[in-house]
Amino acid sequence: MIPTARPQDWYRLRRMADGITHIDEPHIREFYRCNVWHVRGRDRDMLVDSGMGVAPLRAWVPLVTERPLDAVASHTHFDHIGAHHEFPCRLCHEAEAHLLAAPTRANTYADKYVTDDIFTALPPAPYSSMTYAVRAAPATRILHDHDVIDLGDRHFEVIHTPGHSPGGIALWEAATGVLFSGDIVYDGELIEGSSPQEQADYHASMTRLLALPVRVVHGGHFPSYDGARHRQIIRDWLAAKDRA
Repeated sequence: MIPTARPQDWYRLRRMADGITHIDEPHIREFYRCNVWHVRGRDRDMLVDSGMGVAPLRAWVPLVTERPLDAVASHTHFDHIGAHHEFPCRLCHEAEAHLLAAPTRANTYADKYVTDDIFTALPPAPYSSMTYAVRAAPATRILHDHDVIDLGDRHFEVIHTPGHSPGGIALWEAATGVLFSGDIVYDGELIEGSSPQEQADYHASMTRLLALPVRVVHGGHFPSYDGARHRQIIRDWLAAKDRA
């Protein structure tokens, strides 16, 4: 029988460099566990993704309530937008804004992936995997390719990266070489779309990210890594596609 976690134990925080804090849900198995990134700015903060939302993020992670904050969705799969409804400022790419506004178990992929087996300890009551669903959180700002998220002293360029999902985005801070890559690239098994268009989009997105002078990558899943590893992952992926 899988134990049930206490709500105060659901989230885990780790301070990183560059004014970034990593937030995750340690009782979710690693493959399904989303990385949530909190970025400190001079005038406001940014949250990249928000996890499954099975325990209130704002209640148990006070860091996210200290200052005005932009809650950005790298894309709208269930594991990335579960707590977006808790924040008044919600940002999403135009291609998936309708999903953030009207999520279902099907269009967020919760019906495909959410079972008790993805947990090492179940979320606090009254959670049920059979009825889990993301709450609606209509975007207050629609994002497009090349838009900038301005935190005062920090500026993140929106890079549209379809292939994993139609409205997937990465966030690029040229001044520091920091890339938040979402689920288009990370150091683990990648989930690619299967249609010819999705495959072409994925290839174009990877080629575009390869050209960036990245110093460090904070992905949607698995540990962060440096620019050399970033280039190796993408070059190996592109080479495998070329051989196929």
